[in-house]
Amino acid sequence: MKLKGKDIVIESLKKEGVEMVFGLPGGAILPTFDALYDSGIKLILVRHEQGATHMADGFARATGKPAVVMVTSGPGATNTVTGLATAYMDSIPMICITGQVATHLIGNDAFQEADVTGITRPVTKHNFLVRDVKDLARTIKEAFHIATTGRPGPVLIDLPVDVSRAECEFEYPKSVEIRGYHPVVEGHPLQIKKAADLIHASKRPVLYVGGGAVISGAHAELKELAEKTTIPVTTTVMALGVFDECSDLSLRMLGMHGSMYANYSVQNSDLLIAVGSRFDDRVTGKLDMFAPKAKIIHIDIDPSSISKNVKVDVPIVGDVKCVLRELNKHVKKLDIAEWHAQINEWKRKHPFKYKQDPNGGLTSQYVIDQLGEATDHNAYVTTGVGQHQMWAAQWYKFRKPRSMITSGGLGTMGYGFPAAIGAQFARPNDTVICIDGDGSFQMTMFELPTAAHYKIPVKVAILDNKYLGMVRQWQELFYQNRYSGSELGSSNPDFVKMAEACGVKGIYCDKVSGVRPTIDAALKHHGPVVMHFAVIPQDNVYPMVPAGHALDSIIDMA
Repeated sequence: MKLKGKDIVIESLKKEGVEMVFGLPGGAILPTFDALYDSGIKLILVRHEQGATHMADGFARATGKPAVVMVTSGPGATNTVTGLATAYMDSIPMICITGQVATHLIGNDAFQEADVTGITRPVTKHNFLVRDVKDLARTIKEAFHIATTGRPGPVLIDLPVDVSRAECEFEYPKSVEIRGYHPVVEGHPLQIKKAADLIHASKRPVLYVGGGAVISGAHAELKELAEKTTIPVTTTVMALGVFDECSDLSLRMLGMHGSMYANYSVQNSDLLIAVGSRFDDRVTGKLDMFAPKAKIIHIDIDPSSISKNVKVDVPIVGDVKCVLRELNKHVKKLDIAEWHAQINEWKRKHPFKYKQDPNGGLTSQYVIDQLGEATDHNAYVTTGVGQHQMWAAQWYKFRKPRSMITSGGLGTMGYGFPAAIGAQFARPNDTVICIDGDGSFQMTMFELPTAAHYKIPVKVAILDNKYLGMVRQWQELFYQNRYSGSELGSSNPDFVKMAEACGVKGIYCDKVSGVRPTIDAALKHHGPVVMHFAVIPQDNVYPMVPAGHALDSIIDMA
């Protein structure tokens, strides 16, 4: 049958099982929004295009499914760049459809024209400019294929307005074959056997697990490997929850603000099994002093990630879930009682800890700890970026995969709140909590009306210390307390009044005794809630590995 380009877009999205689109209309994308009107696909109307990308990102992380963004040309498209970069750095599947000026106007500086494919090329896995309506259906199929296979990522489709109005025969491809793009899924059997042999020969092994294990859905296979061999497990921020942090085998998070016992375990290990991780600088510390005694096995679907930062002994290219499934057939319980005894001693001596304020003020760690207790550590948690992000990672104790939703690679302030809205759309029957800082929340609080309009029951916990907290911490430690640009002070708004002005319930709390009643009231409320916690202003995240130092050169609180 013949369809116009705008209808081809909608019918193609339906073929891909898309039920929801996050977006904001404008001139160049209006024909497609018109087709969306009675399509049966739900439009989530945002207040800013960056909010749309973060919502789609949160939706994708909470489900593992690709999410769709639809915005107009020019500033509408350029406003998506930060969200695309966030998704790209963390390998999140997303399709972003941007309107574009008519094909004959491209390059003429037409109204609301921007070279969107040029601008977004560095922050997308791939992008397309569709100049012929006959290419549109195949392009959409290729976009979904690229976004969801191999190492996932965002894909952008730039759609000129005349292409959306043009007509052609519509036939959606059942599959696509892209020359030169054939991600390896199954690991090489000989490499898997070599890995098993190294595991059996080890006396101090550690599983170092990254976001790739979450993306591949490998939590069951990881649990089987850890429990079958009794190898302890440490995760990156991106992998929190993929292994139950209440397990005796959990070392919690490693890295700059990770547990001291995780860092000591890695530094003293004789075998490091890297699973879907990329040896990020916040994890490794000083590279030439990282895991100096260990042989390294690295499992990853992206061959370019292997030996990029750290030279490995046994590389295994393949999907983490598939590789672990095969590896589990070759491994057995290890005799590493002495290693467990040493780790338990480190756990006893160096637990996560914080000091209560002698004047009775609220600490961020206490608020997060109470959020965990109130939700039995089973909520989906999103964060902005900064001190509150690290405290959430340290104190929430994540127990299930996809439950920690945060910007890892790019470190995007403002990510948490819109991502929470997206995650709540994805998980309507689950509790979603955004743990945010006062600085991060103000970057995207314009989405409060979106939460109110859709009555999305997300709960926001703002930890208001009146600073850009992590910036202030570094200024205190390394810049002689010169707080250049980090003090927010009295310029912060009244978050409760702001929430209520947007139709969202607000609750203020500045006392320890009020924390649990505030959380309980928020959880019982059927709509969105902003909890404004006035926490002590000058508190630092510990432990901490100073930049450029080895993991075991870790500073604990005084």
